[in-house]
Formats: sequence, C-alpha cells, structure tokens
Amino acid sequence: MSITTISFSKKINTIKLLLFISLSSALPLMFSCNNADSKTAANKDTATTAAPAATDAAKPAAPPSNFKHQTANVNGINIHYVIGGEGEPLVLVHGFGQNWFMWNRLLPELSKHFTVIAPDLRGSGESDKPAGGYDKKTMATDIHELVKQLGYKSINLVGHDIGLMVAYAYAAQFGDEVKKMALLDALIPGVEPVWQQISTTVWHFGFFSRPVAGNIVAGHEREFLTDFWPQVGFVKDSFTKEESDEFIRAFAVKGSTTGCFHWFGEFPQDVKDNHEFMKKKLTMPLLAMGGEHFSAPFLATHCRLVANNVSEVKIAGSGHWIVQEQTEQVQKGLLDFFVSK
Repeated sequence: MSITTISFSKKINTIKLLLFISLSSALPLMFSCNNADSKTAANKDTATTAAPAATDAAKPAAPPSNFKHQTANVNGINIHYVIGGEGEPLVLVHGFGQNWFMWNRLLPELSKHFTVIAPDLRGSGESDKPAGGYDKKTMATDIHELVKQLGYKSINLVGHDIGLMVAYAYAAQFGDEVKKMALLDALIPGVEPVWQQISTTVWHFGFFSRPVAGNIVAGHEREFLTDFWPQVGFVKDSFTKEESDEFIRAFAVKGSTTGCFHWFGEFPQDVKDNHEFMKKKLTMPLLAMGGEHFSAPFLATHCRLVANNVSEVKIAGSGHWIVQEQTEQVQKGLLDFFVSK
C-alpha cells in the first residue's frame, strides 16, 4: 500500500486525536506522561538528520565487548539473541518499539553477576517473522526452547512492555524453572480491571492490532516511531541517537512492522490463555517495576492478582521507557532484587 508521508501523518494524528479524547476522560493517569514540552532524542534526530529508514542491509548495533550475537533455531523458527557475562542465566525480554538493544546500557553491570541473554522476539529485528505464533504463550515457548538449547534448567527473567506479557506467560507455563522474575511497566492481558480500561481506550492498541497496520507503517518506520515514542514517555531526550537509530533499523527489517503489530492482534487469545493461567498463582519472587508517570500507580496491585510474592519498585520521574529515562534507578532496582539472596 503506497501513501505519502503527509497522508500517513494525518491519518495517524486523526486516530490519535479521537482516541486521546476518549482516554483523557477514562484514564488521565496513563497520559500524565504526555508532557507537551517533552521531546525524546528520537524527535531531535528527526529534525537534525536526513538519514533514511534502515534497510535489511544495515548492520545491527554492537553489544558490549564481552557479548556476542548468536542465532538459534527453536520452536520451528530462528531466534536472534546476544549473550555475555558469567553466572546464573538472566533473560531480558524487550517490548514494542525497541529490540534487544533496549538493555544495552545495563548489560555491562548485569554481566558481572549473570550470564545475560537478550533475544529479539519472534516478529522483530533479526529473529524470524512467521505468519503466526504471536500469542504470548507461544512466544514464551520460543524463549523457553532457547533456554533449554543453551543448557539451562532454570533462569531469572525480566520483561518490559510486550516482554512483560511474554515473561508472565513463561512463568505461568514453566514456573518451576523461574527463580525470580521482574515485570517492567506494562500490564497483563485479561487481568482486570486494568486490562479492560486500558485496552479499550489507549489509541495504539486498536491501531496496532489491525491487520493492515504493518503495511501502512512499512516504509515510514522513522516517522512512525519518533512520533510514537514520546506519547508514552516523560523524560526529554531519553534515547541516544545510537538507540533510536538501532530501534528504527530493527523495525525496518523486512516483515518487522507486520510481525510486531501481530503481538497486539493476538491479545484476544492472550486473554483466554491468561484466564487459564490465573487459576494458579505464581509463587516465585516477583518484582513489579513501573514508571511514576505510567504504570507505577497500579502495577504492583495488578501483579498481586496473579502472584503471591510481589515486591515493588517505583521509578521516579519516568514514563514508559524506564530503562532509558531513569537508567540508574532501574539498574539498582534489578540488582537489589536479583542479587540478593
């Protein structure tokens, strides 16, 4: 589908305006982070660089020197990941609008304590983008098969955004194999009352779940992401140029726009699966970590509906992109939780 940049922006802005009006009355909390004066580094990049959207030929960003890129065939697909460090395994699962590189600032310190594994989810970046399997139960199985192939019988687990949903599905299926888990700044499909309130009013859930969304956004990755990121952010200039360029590059890999939007299209199935998972509460220690201006007000209470042993860290002065907006707070919270006995 071919549309001009101008028509694309008008369509997206119209959708956002209509749904923002609805959301403003229903969930003012969730949009307290939409500071009109807040602009991320991604917006700054748009104004200062004429770099085109990335292509398949663009080189992925490099991890720290003690990490390496790897690919494994698991669950019938290829999953790309970076791995490094030493000690017990710690698996980091990214969310929408980012890839494994969202964790790059944390990898040097985390790798002093753990063997860190950061995959690209099915449908994104250098991982495969099959026609199906985007329900979080299946995506969690991808990661579980990767862990098994690497020879680990149990892990520590962190998930942000969509990665939070995948991490919950992992723990719900393989709870005896998860020592500790941290869920970062999102919500679990089907867990009420928060799920219904947010999923029916946040504009991007509706648009992203449409089958045509990937085709509309393909070719407009930079424009789309630099417009989207500030909508749920709070801190100005939180992404470096290297970060925004890498996230855009990964999103522009052929098939990624469609693949990533499939994550949202499968929410109805996730709700069904999670209603079954919720019948048995999680027992491992669980850390709920939310940004002050996004999920912190509700995340711990939300997690206690599915888990018995929940602690909480609220990231002050942060919107949704907590790793980039308040790196030191997030790193301290994760280390305090996972390193302590």
